[in-house]
Amino acid sequence: MRKLILYMHASLDGFVQGEQDWDIGWIIHDEEMEQYAEESFSTVDTVLWGRGTYLGMQQHWTAVPDNPDASEHEKSHAAWLNKTQKVVISTTLKSVDWNNSVLINDHIAEEVQKLKNQAGQDMIVIGSPRLAHSLMQDNLIDEFRINVNPIVIGKGLPVFHDVQQRMQLELVQNRTFRNGVVGLVYRLKNE
Repeated sequence: MRKLILYMHASLDGFVQGEQDWDIGWIIHDEEMEQYAEESFSTVDTVLWGRGTYLGMQQHWTAVPDNPDASEHEKSHAAWLNKTQKVVISTTLKSVDWNNSVLINDHIAEEVQKLKNQAGQDMIVIGSPRLAHSLMQDNLIDEFRINVNPIVIGKGLPVFHDVQQRMQLELVQNRTFRNGVVGLVYRLKNE
């Protein structure tokens, strides 16, 4: 069975964005974090996003190949996203048109479980905190990769929200970066 990973940046006080959508300018992006992201995505062939994150990522990353100011990392990541399967989970979108994108708009937990049961590499939720909250409630996330940034933002959208049952986790990796970010990798404990 494929593993579903949540990859999320968080503030020290546990928020993934400020009070406004896309209030993520406080997240540290540097060469070391880019390399860590590439390592984290190396076992992945499918990305899951909610509507808002998908539309924002599509707008940004499809413009990168033609952007003369884009870095080599940005171009490489744009190429990876273009070839990677993108699963969009939305009850409001009627269609998706980015290369290799599919839409799930009904029976979400069952459809995600079907994807997990298929052959392939790992699947990952990059951002999409509201989708992550829903997937957590359905106990579908197997691994949490949380990059804790050295900032306190006070208010915003939390990493964990409205958790209905305890999740016993085990720390399988931690890494401290020169920029002060701590990369934490937790897996669900087998009970």
